[in-house]
Amino acid sequence: MAVIGTGTMGAGMAASILRAGHDVSVWNRTAERTTDLVNSGARGSTDPADCVRDADVVVTMLYDEAATADAADAFLPAVRDGAVWMQSATVGPAGAVRLADLAGRHGVATLDAPVLGTKAPAEQGKLTALISGPESLLDTVRPVVEAIAVKTVSAGTEPGAASALKLACNAMVATLTAATAQSVAIARHLGVDPALFLEALDGGPIGAPYTQLKGTAMIEREFAPSFGVDGVVKDLDLMIDATAENADAAGRLLGAVRSAFADASERGHGSDDMASVIDAFAPPA
Repeated sequence: MAVIGTGTMGAGMAASILRAGHDVSVWNRTAERTTDLVNSGARGSTDPADCVRDADVVVTMLYDEAATADAADAFLPAVRDGAVWMQSATVGPAGAVRLADLAGRHGVATLDAPVLGTKAPAEQGKLTALISGPESLLDTVRPVVEAIAVKTVSAGTEPGAASALKLACNAMVATLTAATAQSVAIARHLGVDPALFLEALDGGPIGAPYTQLKGTAMIEREFAPSFGVDGVVKDLDLMIDATAENADAAGRLLGAVRSAFADASERGHGSDDMASVIDAFAPPA
């Protein structure tokens, strides 16, 4: 197995595949980010082509389409016959189709396979895998999927379908986080302890564990990154592009949500967890 991109998510995925007993080779543009994995038994690679040479499954978890295409240009000529490329970065449906076309020009089979979850689920092998592509490829990637995920959702056989589903899911994540920040900010503005907002919702139908988790992080200002603000802005841009033809309906909230996260980034939180969007609802320092 090969994992290309060992940032917050890719490192956890690679660790989960190692823990399941598979041989894993890893590559990252910043080589230091593979050190812990190599110390745990992974093979560090000098470049993307070296990483994939002996792999039956190649997983890419890079920042965006451009970074993924750049790595793919290097590794696709070296992929062995019969191997499958699992493209797991969030690149949007159009980006997923372009990457599948790139793989096709090299004769490499690919699955559109983004995941739901953040740092801890990646490290624990508890992600949700969203997959679209030829069903004939599923047996090849099954060991990897079983190592990284506790749930798999099939989005069909077309490239880009799983990436479209990922955007729909991430729209909910971004909107719910921004809405939680709005409520914390309103409580503060009106002189109410924001912890009471979480207490009032707890146990009710809208007091979701996620609301409690991010709301607590906002109140306690715990912003260690699980899903960084700049990554959220990037994904929201993909959503806005994908819904441009029907922005008044499908995408009518996206601009406001993006504005909140962009403001948080401008206030210095680009690399912080998305919970730091709370500062977009506060007066400037």
